[in-house]
Amino acid sequence: MKPIVAIVGRPNVGKSTLFNRLTRTKMAIVEDYPGVTRDRLYQDAEWNNRKFTLIDTGGIEVRSEDTILAQVRTQAQVAMEEADVIIFMCDIKAGVTNEDMEIANMLRRTKKDVILAVNKVEDFNHLEDLYEFYSLGLDEPYPISASHGMNTGDLLDRLMELIDKYDEEDYEPDVIKIAVVGRPNVGKSSLTNAILGQERAIVSNIPGTTRDAIDTPFERNGQQYVIIDTAGMRRKSTVAETTTERYSVIRSLRAVDRSDVVLMVINAEEGLIEQDKKIVGYAHEQGKAIILVVNNWDLIEKDDKTASTMEKEIRSELLFLQYAPMIFVSAMTKQRVHKLIDMINFGVEQNNLRISTSVLNEVIRDAVQLNPPPSDKGKRLKIYYATQSGVCPPTFVLFVNEPEIMHFSYERFLENKIRENFGFEGTPIRIVVRKRSEDEK
Repeated sequence: MKPIVAIVGRPNVGKSTLFNRLTRTKMAIVEDYPGVTRDRLYQDAEWNNRKFTLIDTGGIEVRSEDTILAQVRTQAQVAMEEADVIIFMCDIKAGVTNEDMEIANMLRRTKKDVILAVNKVEDFNHLEDLYEFYSLGLDEPYPISASHGMNTGDLLDRLMELIDKYDEEDYEPDVIKIAVVGRPNVGKSSLTNAILGQERAIVSNIPGTTRDAIDTPFERNGQQYVIIDTAGMRRKSTVAETTTERYSVIRSLRAVDRSDVVLMVINAEEGLIEQDKKIVGYAHEQGKAIILVVNNWDLIEKDDKTASTMEKEIRSELLFLQYAPMIFVSAMTKQRVHKLIDMINFGVEQNNLRISTSVLNEVIRDAVQLNPPPSDKGKRLKIYYATQSGVCPPTFVLFVNEPEIMHFSYERFLENKIRENFGFEGTPIRIVVRKRSEDEK
């Protein structure tokens, strides 16, 4: 299970700078005045081959009456509740402030593992100013310079020690884990109940009734499954800014991380919206088997073209997801719900499918003869050899003369040829283009 790490602290202590440093991105806006980071940002990071999800939060202004800053404070509190480990950032130049003291008190109440990072250190040989941070009552402070990357390695080493306990998977490898995801009020809990054949999850027409991801093991035809019914992911503009709701996107993303197959539930009455694309896009990026489940089909007035028209509309919005099967169901009447288990099994099978190297290279050679590779400045791409390097998702490595000549359109052509010959329905596949070394020649 991928651990969740939240960076918290008062405004302008360098949280976004550290976020960008650890994730090697520039996702977070960095400006030298308080309150710029207003929403939580989520990004995967890695250290010593150990992956974790990092959350960047807005600065906590404990006593502020400003509406936006109050919302930022709530976002940060939610992030702390979601996280497995918290990095609490302070500013060595400002020293320990009253706000730092109050945030430290909040953190102790969470009962979470906390790393105290003291930022903006300029001289690591003179750390006399560090001692006052012991007064926060947390573990040993780590002096860092997020902007220059100084001592962040030691910080990450300590983080790895704390997240080692999250390495253990909850279930045996042969158990198929199913994540049911989607926006609030699309019928995820009703669909879960229909699959299980019992009223297990609370079902309500109030968006966000399911507060946390709930695991339910079950068995069909000798196969063990776990269905993970997640809290509905809702658009930021409609999120109620209260700590009692404890609404969280990250729980659903974690459910995707834990799953083997994702049921992306879409409301037939509303069709596809932007948030759906983000949800299923994350599942695609994580290499999960995906099934598009259009729910509430019983509420739609239909003719013989309604299903095909809606499928075309959805697929036109999800061009990257043409491989995913789509099914129209009604969780209420249980229409076609019985087909989902077979589709889940098939998706997992395809996600784990391996192709022999000889057969794969034969398909690649035929594809190259049919459509020669692109050229650039008189130099043509040559594909020497292909092999499958992994599954979940199926990953193929192409050894070539000049990787930079490979155009994304030709890579898509090769992916389509692989799918035509081997299927891989319901699963993304990855193509890695690598320059052939002298030894391989």
